[in-house]
Formats: sequence, structure tokens, C-alpha cells
Amino acid sequence: MLPPAFRSSGDLLADRRYDYAMAAKADGDLAAAADLLVQALEIAPGWAAGWFTLGEVEAARGAVEPAAQALRRALAIDPADTLGARLILARLGLGDPVGAMSPAYVTALYEDYAPRFEEALRRRLSYRGPEKLLDAVTRACAAAGLPLRFGTMLDLGCGTGLAGEVFAPVAGFIDGVDLSERMAAQARRRSAYRSVEVGDLGAFLGARDGASADLVVAADVFIYCADIAAILGEAGRVLSPGGLCTFTVETHGGDGVVLGAALRYAHGEATVRASLAAGGLHPLLVEPAAIRNEAGEPVPGLAVVAAKG
Repeated sequence: MLPPAFRSSGDLLADRRYDYAMAAKADGDLAAAADLLVQALEIAPGWAAGWFTLGEVEAARGAVEPAAQALRRALAIDPADTLGARLILARLGLGDPVGAMSPAYVTALYEDYAPRFEEALRRRLSYRGPEKLLDAVTRACAAAGLPLRFGTMLDLGCGTGLAGEVFAPVAGFIDGVDLSERMAAQARRRSAYRSVEVGDLGAFLGARDGASADLVVAADVFIYCADIAAILGEAGRVLSPGGLCTFTVETHGGDGVVLGAALRYAHGEATVRASLAAGGLHPLLVEPAAIRNEAGEPVPGLAVVAAKG
């Protein structure tokens, strides 16, 4: 289902056919849903969201070529790929999963999600990523004989500020970054942060001086990053000697990076370890951690703590 911001085509008749199509889809009649969407697009042919939804419906009923045609029409109208057409194409085997997720898609996802983010994540999905990371950092520091105190912490993909609030007792200053202005605005309301920027992780880290941070935290953000090696390389650069980087990833039983059915990336453990090494980071702790539930089942993941040098 499309976010509300993308629902309207600007034409009442087209929107009505879209609503009928969604009702047919909910009833399991995908053929009728596809036919109604085609009718809507005859009225509003420049509606990217309509083409995207048609692509989703065609893909759901196994019509790969019609799905691909519809998704490519959506991309032609919206090259920034706000709706994630490249992700669906990649799931159909028609594109590279590694480069499929656009910043515009992640931004739009969380701009829409922001008002209900914590309610959904905490209560419905039992999300406890920040708490698991703080526990992992506490144990890693104790095992390595390191003090559990960090002068400057960077919170990558800070969202509404859950990680900042959890880590505030052990961090002097916390600076956060998120792609979504609406998420960042909520984080700014928390007293935990010195600053919260809107932007991507690479640019945020790239703008900081080397050896200027003592802790880098990425709680549940690498699920939207296929190439974590590049980000960990920048994290290694900005960390002071002996500084720590801690993060969660979703994982799978094999190697490499997989784009899952929920349109999130899962990283194999060997890939995580290789990415740490590429960034000059030494793993202190890599352990299984289910950071959320879906459909009542824990999602396999890893909690990682690594040190610079």
C-alpha cells in the first residue's frame, strides 16, 4: 500500500479506480486489481505511483514482464525512485540489488513513518536495538578493560533519537544524522543530542575531522545500506585511537548481501567481518541478536562492537 502522500493521482476518477483496485487486491483478486489500475492509468498516465502499484500487483501474480514494464514506467516518471521501483525490479531478478535502494525511497519511507514510528517499532515489533547495543558495548568494554565513557558519540540514522536517549548516560556529546527531516525533528526534541543534521551517512561522516569521535552507533540503519564497508571506512577514519563502532545488521545463513522480501538488506557474517577489516576496525564482539519481531517471529540479526586499532 502506498503512503498517503502518494495516493492521489490528481484525478478523482483515477483515484476511485485505484481504491477499487486495492479492494480487489485485498480480496485476493489480483487480475481484477490489475485491470482497474490499467483503467486508472488510462485516465492519469503520468501517475508514477499508479504505475508502481500496477507493477507490484503484476509481480504478485507472477506476471514478470508486465510488472517490469509498469515499474520502468514509474521510474521514467520519477527517476529519483521515491517509491522503490528498483527494489521490486531487483527482487524480480531484473536489476542489481546492491544499488537498488535510493536515498529518496528511504527518506519518503520515514517521512511518512515518523508520526507513528516509535509506537510501531517499540510495541508492535518489540524493537530493542539500542538497548542491545548498549549491553554489547558494556560487555565489550568490560572484557577489554576499557572505560564505559565516550566524549563524543555519532548516531548514524538516528531516527527519532532512541539510541541517543539510551546511550546518553555514557556519552558526553551526541551528534546525530538522519535522511528524514520529520524523524530528525523528533530527535532534536530530546535533550540527549548536541546536534541533529539531515543528510546521508557518508556526507555526515566525510565532513568530520579524523579522530574526532569516540563512539559511532548505527542502530538498525545498515538494513538500508548494501555497501557497509564504505561507511565503516569513514567511521574508522573519524574514530579516535581505541574508539568504538557498534551497530546492528539483519543477517542470513550465507555470505554476501541479500535483498529480502521486506526490501531490507541482510549481511552475511563473513561480509560484516570483511567490511570491518576494510575500515581498520577490529571486532571485539559479533553475536546473534534479534532486534525486532515480524509476524511474531524474531528477525535474525547481529550485534557488533569493533575498536579502531
